[in-house]
Amino acid sequence: MPKGYWVSVYGAVSDPERLRAYDRLAGPAVRAGGGRLLSRGGRVVAHEAGTTQRVILIEFDSFEQAVAAYESEAYRKALVVLAGAVERDFRIIEGID
Repeated sequence: MPKGYWVSVYGAVSDPERLRAYDRLAGPAVRAGGGRLLSRGGRVVAHEAGTTQRVILIEFDSFEQAVAAYESEAYRKALVVLAGAVERDFRIIEGID
């Protein structure tokens, strides 16, 4: 079964304190949903139209698990805190089996 991934690229952070509050809520919610943080804002070498902003990569055992974690009540509470604090491109993608 293919794994699932959350991929987030932060284009702008207008409220760093709310982002930190989101991180405090989102971390436990992601772990409870079976997610494993693979990358969090580390070094980036961008090519073509790539960007060097903060990139987050989280792995789940399946695509369905990744979707369920996003839709969980715990993660929804984290999203309320994040609203309006950042501009981000967030995607849930299916890996290759």
